[in-house]
Amino acid sequence: MTTSSQSKNQQSDNRQQIGNWQTSSRWRGISRPYSQQDVDRLKGSMEIEHTLARHGAERLWNLLTGGSEPFVPALGAVTGNQAVQQVKAGLKAIYVSGWQVAADANNAGQMYPDQSLYPADSVPNLVRRINQALMRADQIHHAEGNKNEGNKNDDLNWFPPLIADAEAGFGGNLNAFELMKAMIEAGAACVHFEDQLSSAKKCGHLGGKVLVPTTEAIQKLVAARLAADVMNVPTLIMARTDADSANLLTSDIDPRDREFLTGERTVEGFYRFKGGLKAAIARGLAYAPYADILWCETSKPDLEEAREFAEAIHKVFPGKLLAYNCSPSFNWKKNLDDATIASFQHELGRMGYKFQFVTLAGFHALNLAMFELARGYKQAGMTAYSRLQEKEFLREQQVGYEAVKHQRFVGTGYFDAVQQVITSGTTSTMALEGSTEQAQFTDVVDLLVEKSYNRGNRRNDSGGASPVESDDLSSHDLSSDDRSSDGRSVEATNWEESDELMPSGD
Repeated sequence: MTTSSQSKNQQSDNRQQIGNWQTSSRWRGISRPYSQQDVDRLKGSMEIEHTLARHGAERLWNLLTGGSEPFVPALGAVTGNQAVQQVKAGLKAIYVSGWQVAADANNAGQMYPDQSLYPADSVPNLVRRINQALMRADQIHHAEGNKNEGNKNDDLNWFPPLIADAEAGFGGNLNAFELMKAMIEAGAACVHFEDQLSSAKKCGHLGGKVLVPTTEAIQKLVAARLAADVMNVPTLIMARTDADSANLLTSDIDPRDREFLTGERTVEGFYRFKGGLKAAIARGLAYAPYADILWCETSKPDLEEAREFAEAIHKVFPGKLLAYNCSPSFNWKKNLDDATIASFQHELGRMGYKFQFVTLAGFHALNLAMFELARGYKQAGMTAYSRLQEKEFLREQQVGYEAVKHQRFVGTGYFDAVQQVITSGTTSTMALEGSTEQAQFTDVVDLLVEKSYNRGNRRNDSGGASPVESDDLSSHDLSSDDRSSDGRSVEATNWEESDELMPSGD
């Protein structure tokens, strides 16, 4: 039993981790318009530990500030399985997008545009769902002792920081306070709030955006920080401004906003606002003392615009962390040439944009992958699905892709182990043993490599084209792990015709 004295000592120790606001390097440059006594009064007598949120926050802070990474890249995940694949592929952070929640992962079960139409607890619930999927992956690999991976997972951290979208807070300061608490309970490491009017919120790349006064946006950042302090977690707070492309403001009460007003009003009573980079910089400077990271939402991928924002912020707040949305709303090839696209993120990293993310990656990957399979299946039937399966086998051999063995992937073997422990090894109802997966998916990759290699040799001997190189979106450089047991390149054993799932490639 924990005594009252022990509980007080634990609270004191935890306060030291979050406290020391004036001396800890973690909180350098962060303003809190309240005291530790205010926090102690509001937190209650029972100290509850939020392990996932704390682990994620500390890990993200180290990634962003430790110097080991030029920047931290992330993709938006719309399901738990997508998050597992991202971690297995090597990404160290995951973005949880409100847009994707609106589109396909909200509690209402609706498909919505990004206009805060979904229930306010939908993003925390997706954060929780993602963390639960990652916990299952960790349990499976821990229980297996990594034996199926040749110990490749020894240094794999299954608990990356989740950066979650709180939109405009779904209401006033108290809504922001409660939403932040829900995010932490679900295990978010970082939460971002934007300066739009919550009742008229729009995706940053839609029109009709309405800003709230600068002071109101700051109060929501303070509400989020207070919630994190009350819950005793060093959660990162990201402040996003939509002032670059917004043209409406709810009130002229804040003097900092008045230079951007035109003097006109709309039929709804909103003030006309002169949005642009200058307005975004003014907002960023105002938010900097209350946020760990600043995000300026932009309308196109523009390095000079990014540099101007970064230099203006860093002139006043040297070293302030910045985030950049590498948005799918941008037509990248239309705006930039191939060389610039390739170097884009590294250039941003040198400017101080330490967190860079593709918000809707999960949505686009999910839809295109299923469309391609459905199109191939309609035209070629099981040939299309068989080609998809062959590609899975190859990725398993090349880079450790695991979902091809879908029974194991979701934890059948793990729960067999649970049953074994419960019955002291006497159970006769083991699920994975004797399964078709165990019988048919063993050593299949080596046979597939041999088949593809021989087929490629026949084509080369006859003067034909060699097998098409991998359609992978990553580099084609191969390490020793990317070769079959006899040294042949697995990368060269991919599709003969194309990335499509039809034999004709049509």
